[in-house]
Amino acid sequence: MRRIAISVAATTISVSLTGCGALDATGSSDDASPAKGDDITVGLLLPEKSNPQYEQFHYPIIKAKVESLTRSQGRVEYANAEADAGKQARQLQRMIDERADVILLDPVDAHAIASGVRKAKEAGIPVIAYDRLAEGPIDAYITFDNELVGEVQGRSLLEALGEDAGISDKIVMMNGSSTDPNAKQFKAGALHVLDGKVTIAKSFDTKDWKPQNAEKNMTEAINEIGKNNIKAVYAANDGLAGGIVKALKAAGVTGLPPITGQDAELSAVQRIVTGEQYMSVYKPYPQEAENAAEMAVTKAQGKDIQFDALTSQRVDSPTRKGIPARLVPVVALTKDNIKDTVIRDGMYKPSDICTPELAADCAATGLKK
Repeated sequence: MRRIAISVAATTISVSLTGCGALDATGSSDDASPAKGDDITVGLLLPEKSNPQYEQFHYPIIKAKVESLTRSQGRVEYANAEADAGKQARQLQRMIDERADVILLDPVDAHAIASGVRKAKEAGIPVIAYDRLAEGPIDAYITFDNELVGEVQGRSLLEALGEDAGISDKIVMMNGSSTDPNAKQFKAGALHVLDGKVTIAKSFDTKDWKPQNAEKNMTEAINEIGKNNIKAVYAANDGLAGGIVKALKAAGVTGLPPITGQDAELSAVQRIVTGEQYMSVYKPYPQEAENAAEMAVTKAQGKDIQFDALTSQRVDSPTRKGIPARLVPVVALTKDNIKDTVIRDGMYKPSDICTPELAADCAATGLKK
């Protein structure tokens, strides 16, 4: 399948692009008088550990970038809510009490955290929504174009089904958590592509994004639809895809139907190599995380011109319109472009992917340890 590169300019989530006119023609980011020096504290609140990307990539990359931008004088105060909205609210309050200079927030529950965001605003602490858009007086937002993620997944599923794909083909949709606004956008993007092309025989919102819940849901779908009648499965991310594969295998399915994913987890890349998963959406986390760190540091230091240049797009939340934003492009990851994506960008080495058990599949895919 051809590589699908998504341009930020094509976004469909209520984004209006603004030109670089926000930059003063006679100024630069160095012209601002920083509110603070390099000795700053960036609070980082991540939502859960079911997706290993948060612990493996997001936190360490943000930490390293903050240190680099502040000549090792800045620090990151990190907390993970482990899918507990109440716990995240307490973590946010602690960062407010300890007077973090800026907070990067990836919410467990975008609506429930709004009161905490307001408290931070009242305390004079900027809050930048990271990866998921929180409600409340958010100062800025950085993410990937979520509806286009869903569209890429949907298009990939149709391509996997081939030219004979039709409304008689039954598929299962395994969406993400109903409390995650991103999950709704992934779903909307996928439905935009799939509606009228196939039959969505069963659709689930997967509680807390947990793979075991996806496995349970998929077992229900298999029992209701019949294991031989499911032509493809839309999985909103790789963790859900893993649970789906377990359920299908437990039901005795040997020739697995095409299954989508997202996040390019190592286990998912290995499933793509073996043919158990058709594709994943590669979201270049280093770029997102480094951009987020740069936004946080420039905001804390009062470098308004540089911050405006970093957030030249706009998005809307249920509680605020025109939030300054930065959207990062994504790529459909298949067997054909593993070397040109996750390996080229340093997420994985071939030796990470190609365990001894996968040697033959890796050779067939053109990967060498």
